[in-house]
Amino acid sequence: MNKIVIHSAGGYDKLKYENHPIRNPKNDEVQIEVKYSGVNYADVCVRWGIYESAKKYVGWPITPGFEAAGVVSKVGSEVTKYKVGDEVIGVSFFNGYSSAINVPENQVFIKPQAMSFSEAACFPSVFMTAYHALFQNFILRKGSKVLVHSAAGGVGSSLVQLLKWHGCEVVGVIGRPHKKEYLQSLGCDHIIVKSEEDLWRRAREICPKGYDVILDANGVSSIGDSYKNLRSMGKLVIYGFHTMLPKEGGKINFLKLVWNFLKTPRFNPIDLTSDNKSLLAFNLSFLFDENDLLQEAMTTMLDLYEKGIIKAHHISEFEASDVASAHKSIESGMSIGKIALKW
Repeated sequence: MNKIVIHSAGGYDKLKYENHPIRNPKNDEVQIEVKYSGVNYADVCVRWGIYESAKKYVGWPITPGFEAAGVVSKVGSEVTKYKVGDEVIGVSFFNGYSSAINVPENQVFIKPQAMSFSEAACFPSVFMTAYHALFQNFILRKGSKVLVHSAAGGVGSSLVQLLKWHGCEVVGVIGRPHKKEYLQSLGCDHIIVKSEEDLWRRAREICPKGYDVILDANGVSSIGDSYKNLRSMGKLVIYGFHTMLPKEGGKINFLKLVWNFLKTPRFNPIDLTSDNKSLLAFNLSFLFDENDLLQEAMTTMLDLYEKGIIKAHHISEFEASDVASAHKSIESGMSIGKIALKW
């Protein structure tokens, strides 16, 4: 099989396209001949050497990737739900950037017929992140007024769709006007193009009393203002820190990283109580042992897809051998929806 291997932290040159043997699946595993692998911003952080679960559980060398789609090629002796030839989605704890992968049976799901392999490979991570953020952390009330940063990205567009399904009023924030049409197609109620207008002035015009929920993966550039623009009982949900990760040519500028870390707001529990606001944060990669959460999220979302309530993302495809270009694209902030590697 072919796979992408990173032997040490750094830029795009660290992404090595290599050939490796694949072992037979364990008793409870399904082997998938991968057609496409999904690309996420977390994979870039893995390459930089700053993704905590990658450091804690894997180390170097590492093959990034949390999701893939393809055809079952072998099954372990204890596998009962899948057979050779089934078209499936696999959720993996790293190793997703591979032309073949072994995945535990409970992390494999039948691909909907109407969903392409590239769409399927890009479905799990972002929709699971969105579902966990909204429905497995707190009670999201129908009619809530919710602001979503980076709303045209993979997680952002998943959040918009799930929020609309739940009957919320959604304000989507994007950085560039070319992303507006895509966000409109998802039913977003209000769109703020922050390169063309004052983000927070416009946000307050839309919702003068503040927001019930704000979802923020930007980090230092916005979480302070996000917190300020919550209403009483409002919740700030943090699932990333993209803007505190400055890069040049695919490499981290560690001096700026430290400076942004020092500028990141700190939240005192006494102030949270006095303000009557909540702060929630999570990293989905630490939840792989929580099989009940995984099953609930994927089962619910695949059902919503089958019913036409949510739809697959806009996909940009790259050949797996050109993985560096895929990483450049997701780092640029110009991409829409999701990015897939084709094997």
